[in-house]
Amino acid sequence: MTDLQTRPSAVGSSTEARAVRPGLLLALVLCGQFMAILDVSIVNVAVPTIRTDLNASGAALQLVIAGYTIAYAVLLITGARLGARYGYSRLFRVGLAGFTAASLACGLAPATGWLIAFRLLQGAGSALMVPQVMSLLQRTFTGAARTRALGLYSAVLAGGMAIGQVLGGVLVSADLFGTGWRPVFLVNVPIGLALLAAGARLLPNLPGDRNRGFDVPGLVVLGAALGLLVVPLVLGHELGWPAWGWAMLAASAALFALFVEVERRIARRGGQPLISGRVLRAPSLRPAALALFMIMAAFAGFLFAFALHQQAGLGHGALRAGLCSAPVALGFGLSSLHWHRLPARLHGVLPVIAAALLAPGYLLLGVLLRDGADIGAQALTVTAVLGLIAGCAYSPLFARALAKVDPADAADASGVMVTVVQLGQVVGVAVLGSVFLGGVDLPAPAGESGHALLVTTAAIAAAVAVAAVAAGRIRRTARG
Repeated sequence: MTDLQTRPSAVGSSTEARAVRPGLLLALVLCGQFMAILDVSIVNVAVPTIRTDLNASGAALQLVIAGYTIAYAVLLITGARLGARYGYSRLFRVGLAGFTAASLACGLAPATGWLIAFRLLQGAGSALMVPQVMSLLQRTFTGAARTRALGLYSAVLAGGMAIGQVLGGVLVSADLFGTGWRPVFLVNVPIGLALLAAGARLLPNLPGDRNRGFDVPGLVVLGAALGLLVVPLVLGHELGWPAWGWAMLAASAALFALFVEVERRIARRGGQPLISGRVLRAPSLRPAALALFMIMAAFAGFLFAFALHQQAGLGHGALRAGLCSAPVALGFGLSSLHWHRLPARLHGVLPVIAAALLAPGYLLLGVLLRDGADIGAQALTVTAVLGLIAGCAYSPLFARALAKVDPADAADASGVMVTVVQLGQVVGVAVLGSVFLGGVDLPAPAGESGHALLVTTAAIAAAVAVAAVAAGRIRRTARG
């Protein structure tokens, strides 16, 4: 007997159920997730070539990198609600088609403005596709099969970031047919087309609930709040933290408060708020979300600062920098897959121990590299261990956050958690990247860059210490 649920052959037309093929279904949706994560990091190593080829300014390059992430983060919860209303499989295909088409457009973009616009569309496609991945996993897998699926999901998140940097370096260095940076986008096109063809046969028939409310006021207020938060964080350092950026952050805080009030009023009137209070009251979800936010902020911020240190401080090429960043992400992926093999008595305390160990681990790496030393075997070993530890915190936390969520709330809960993870990465890159860049004027001598990296790892250690405290709250909640 499998832990995979079955699907009806047609809504309301038959009581028969037809089993989907679990391995192929899982591979399909995780490949879509992988492409979405890949495009967060694959562009980073292509920036110098894009600057030369399109004569792009620094601010324009920031928008090329960040435009995808901005649209992705702002629209994720909207994508989750659309999936619940119109069907997870349908929205997965729509998002995948949009992402694939936008990738082709990015690869053919004639100027920076066009590339920025197509990156925004690419992020919007991802925002429609990605929430459906977690909803499909929640709705079609149960028990041990769900645990394995969530482990693979976590591994894909880490692997996408690592492989993105390596693959970007390979494609840019190869300069296929003289196309320079364009293959970093065009590589998505054949994969996306193959997934669309496979999805028509493999995706389960999980129809949406057309009678479900669509909370337009909540969508508008939350989208505006997220946009006002993400845009200044992403562009602030590049533009010298202008006054309008601080004004946007203040307005974002006000709109988040307004969003809470809007949702409460809708619930009091008997409506269907965008984020149900029932979802937020699910045991462990809120402390797990805080811990995950901090861990992903630390992880993404470290990868960003580490890549900058290598390329602008140590003089590494794009490919070498990607390869040196791979051990931490590969370690993350491996432990995400296999943490459940540890003795069961450790599972409850594992996120607390792991988060607590990350703080001195990041500091140790900063000390090793503070004088501008090259990235040798010792430093690479430490990064791999850090990845292993981070995965032992991330995956159990993600499983714990969703374990008590009612299947009917799977779309909303997955939208919330994926948004939390994505915002963690955005904030980590923006804040920790600013810490690093605030301490050194790149390109710089290796020693100065190394000192800035040490300061950054100290900030990262503080972030994961907060994660350890939040993970401890989950333990107290469970015992209560």
